Amino acid sequence: MPVRNFRELRAKMSPERQANNKLESERMLRDMPLDELRVAREWTQQQLAQVLEMNQAAVSKMERRTDMYISTLGKFIEAMGGHLEIRAVFPDGTVRITQFAASTPTAGFEA
Repeated sequence: MPVRNFRELRAKMSPERQANNKLESERMLRDMPLDELRVAREWTQQQLAQVLEMNQAAVSKMERRTDMYISTLGKFIEAMGGHLEIRAVFPDGTVRITQFAASTPTAGFEA
């Protein structure tokens, strides 16, 4: 079977299929569990463990948890160079919840 360039394959797709693929890839980048986020950010568990001053097994355990303290999750995200935001999503807009932030900016409402 000949090797094909992805651009060639994409060019043969219908515009509708290309649009659907783009939307799905954007959704996948927006919504992911912690272990996939870490990999996408090009961090190993060992590197993250060093920054968090814990062992690699603790990072692995943290990535598998479905329930954890907000402060723990915030430290995990901050160790990779990000910051954690918590939002409440309603049909008429989104509210950023700020009471959990270390330095609390004014809560905003996004329509």
